[in-house]
Amino acid sequence: MEELEGYVERITFRNEENGYTVLYLTKPANEGEEEKEECCVGCFSYIAEGEYLHVCGKRVFHKNYGPQIQVERYEEKQPGDAAAMERYLGSGAIRGIGPALSARIVRRFGEDTFAIIEREPERLAEIKGVSQKMAISVAKQFEEKQQMRKAMIFLQGFGISMNMAVKIYKYYQDQMYDVLQRNPYRLAEDIAGIGFKTADSIARRAGFYIDSEYRIRAGLLYTMQQIGGMGHCYLPEAELVNMASEMLGVSGELVGRQLERLILDKEILAQETGGERRMYSSTLYYMEMNCARMLLDLNISYSVDIGLLEKKVGRIQKKQGIALDERQKKAVYQAIRNGVTIITGGPGTGKTTTINTILQIFEEEGLDILLAAPTGRAAKRMSETTGWEAQTIHRLLEINGGVDDEDKTGMHFERNETQPLEADVIIVDEFSMVDIYLLYALLKAIVPGCRLIMAGDVNQLPSVGPGNVLKDMIQAQFCDVVRLSQVFRQAAKSQIVVNAHRINAGQEIILDNKNQDFFHLERDHVQDIINVVIQLVMKNLPPYVGATPYDIQVLTPMRKGELGVDSLNRILQNYINPPSEGKCEREFHGVLFRERDKIMQIKNNYQIKWVKKNRFGDVLEEGTGVFNGDTGMIRRILEREEIVEVEYEEGKLAEYEFDQMEEMELAYAITIHKSQGSEYPAVVLPILTGPKMLLTRNLLYTAVTRAKKCVTMVGSRETVYQMIRNVHEQKRYSGLCMRLQEMMEEDAV
Repeated sequence: MEELEGYVERITFRNEENGYTVLYLTKPANEGEEEKEECCVGCFSYIAEGEYLHVCGKRVFHKNYGPQIQVERYEEKQPGDAAAMERYLGSGAIRGIGPALSARIVRRFGEDTFAIIEREPERLAEIKGVSQKMAISVAKQFEEKQQMRKAMIFLQGFGISMNMAVKIYKYYQDQMYDVLQRNPYRLAEDIAGIGFKTADSIARRAGFYIDSEYRIRAGLLYTMQQIGGMGHCYLPEAELVNMASEMLGVSGELVGRQLERLILDKEILAQETGGERRMYSSTLYYMEMNCARMLLDLNISYSVDIGLLEKKVGRIQKKQGIALDERQKKAVYQAIRNGVTIITGGPGTGKTTTINTILQIFEEEGLDILLAAPTGRAAKRMSETTGWEAQTIHRLLEINGGVDDEDKTGMHFERNETQPLEADVIIVDEFSMVDIYLLYALLKAIVPGCRLIMAGDVNQLPSVGPGNVLKDMIQAQFCDVVRLSQVFRQAAKSQIVVNAHRINAGQEIILDNKNQDFFHLERDHVQDIINVVIQLVMKNLPPYVGATPYDIQVLTPMRKGELGVDSLNRILQNYINPPSEGKCEREFHGVLFRERDKIMQIKNNYQIKWVKKNRFGDVLEEGTGVFNGDTGMIRRILEREEIVEVEYEEGKLAEYEFDQMEEMELAYAITIHKSQGSEYPAVVLPILTGPKMLLTRNLLYTAVTRAKKCVTMVGSRETVYQMIRNVHEQKRYSGLCMRLQEMMEEDAV
C-alpha cells in the first residue's frame, strides 16, 4: 500500500453518477527538484482540479494506460498557505477565476483568502476585474462545494454508496439532514434506485425503532410494489398483512393499524368482494377498470355478407393450396364480424394459416392493418410467417424514454387516446405475454371501429408482469373466443408438436429417441448432465440444426443450484467464449463479463439509446428503449470511458455505463420464464430435481414449444413425467375477468 500527497493537476475522466475518477496528482517538489505527476483512479466524492489530497492505494500497471495508483481511501486537505490557495482558485474549481485573477486575489488577501470568501465575499470586489455580482457568484460556488463535501461525509456515515449519496444530495439539498433525521423512508418514495431495504438500513443506523410507524407504512407500500413483480394486481388483506409482518418482523396488529391509515390516506385502495377485502395500488385498480371498459367499447358487431365471405375464404384456400378446418373458418368469420376476437391454440394447430387468411381478406377490402407482438423475436417471427411487417408493441405505440407529467416511471407512449393508432385492424400475436400495463397502453391507443385480434397460447406461462390478461379475457366470455385444437398433418410429423400437445393433455410423452427432433438422454448425476450439455452445445447440435453454439439455448427451471442459470452460465461461458489475449473482461455485481459474451437485459430500460449503423459507420436508425428479455452480445468493454457496448438483434447498438450493468446477465442458459415469446433452433433442457412449485406442466410445455428444430432433455425421465402430472400453477390475483363480467351485467340492465 502506497501513500502520497499532492495537488489535483487535472481530471481526465469522471462518472458523475458513482464518482469514479481518473486524475493526475502532482506531488509538491522540494527545492531543486522537479514536480512528479501520478495517475490515480478510484471513487472520489466531490473534488476539483487544484485541490490537495492525501491518498492511499495500490500501485498497479494497466495494460492500456500504464502505471497508476488504485485509490482505496483518501483525505481532502484544505489548502493551508497562500501558494496552495492560489493554485486551487486558479485551477478552474471556481467558475470565472483563472490563474491571473487567482494570483491577484491571493496577493491582496494572502492566507486570509478563504476566510474572506466565506465571511466577507463583497470584499472580492476590491480586486480589479471582480464585480459585486461576480463576488457573490464566487462565494456561492465556494459554499456549495463546502456543503457538498460535508454532505458526502455525513451520508457515508450511514453506509450510503457514493452513487446514492450524490443522488440524495442533489434531490434534497439542505433539506437532506431533516429528511434523514425525521423520516429516512422518504428516500424510497422520492429517489429512483433507492428501495425500501436501502432506506430501512439507513433508518436503522439513524436510530429508528423496528416498530416505527414510518417504517411499517413504508414496508406496506414496498410490499404493494413487490406484488406486481410476483404477477399480482392485488393481494387479499390477510396475505398483505402476513407478508408485510414477516418482512418487517413486527406483529400483524401493528401492520393492520398502519394499513387502515394508508387506506384512509388513499395510498392503498381496498375493494370489498364477496366478503373479502382486496388491496390494490390505485394505479393497478384503475388500469383493470379502464381496460375492461375499453375492451367492451371495442367489441362492436359489423354487418357481413356471410355468403360472400365464404366465397372469399374458398378462393383464398384454392389460391394458397390450403384447407381450413371448421374452427379456423370460424376464427376467420368472427374476426371479420367482431370488434374483438381471441384466437388461441397450441403449436401446429394452424394459428398462422388462420391469421394469413384474415390478413388477405382485410387487404382485399383495402383496410389499414398493423401487426405486433410483445417481443422483438416474436415480432420477427410474425413478419417471417405472414410476409407483413410486424413490430413490438412498444415500437407500435412509439415509446418515448422521457418522463411526462402523468407517468413518472421514466417512459410514456406517444400513441394514446389523444394520438391513436391509425389502423382499421390490429393483430397481436403471443398475447399470453401481455401484462396489464401493456394491455392498458395498447387499448388507450385504439379507437372503437378498429378491430383487435389477439392470438396466443393460453396454456403457456403467464406474463412476467402483473395480471393474467389472456386467461382472464377468455374466462370472462365477453367476446368470441376460438380455440384451435386440431394438429395438422405436416405439424404432426414433428415430435416436438406431438409431445407438446401430450404434455398439455397430461399424457406421458414418447422418449424413445426414435425420431429426429425430440431426444431424452438419461443421466442421474449432476456432473454427467453438465458434461452432456457441454457436448451438445459445443459439438453435436450446431451442425445438426445448422447453427452456432451461441444459437443453442439452454433452458432450466431454476436460477440457483448446480443446474441453475447462474452455475450453468459460468460453465458455458468458459467453453463458448473462453478468455483470450486482447479480449477485455470485467466483473459486475459478482458476475464476470467479457467481450463477445451472450447477454440478456433483465429489466425494462426506457431511457437507454440505441443506433443502427451501416458498415461505414453511418447511422441508419436510432431509437430508445431496451426491454426485459432482449438478448445481445457484448462487443466492447471500454475501461477508461466506463462503457460497455452491446449489440442487440437487428444490429441495434446500445452503450451501458458500468453502473448500469446490474440490468444485464449472461444468457448462455436462461430460465424457462425468460424464454417466453422466443424461438430457438435447438433447446437443451437439463432436468434432474427441484422444487415442486417450479417443476410444473405448463413450465415444461413452454420450454418444449420454444424449439424450432430440436429438443434435447438431459437428466431424469421420472422428473419429466412428474412435471407432466404436476398441474400446480402459482395463484395470480387479478381482477380483469370480474371487472368485465360486472360491466357486462351493468350494460345489460
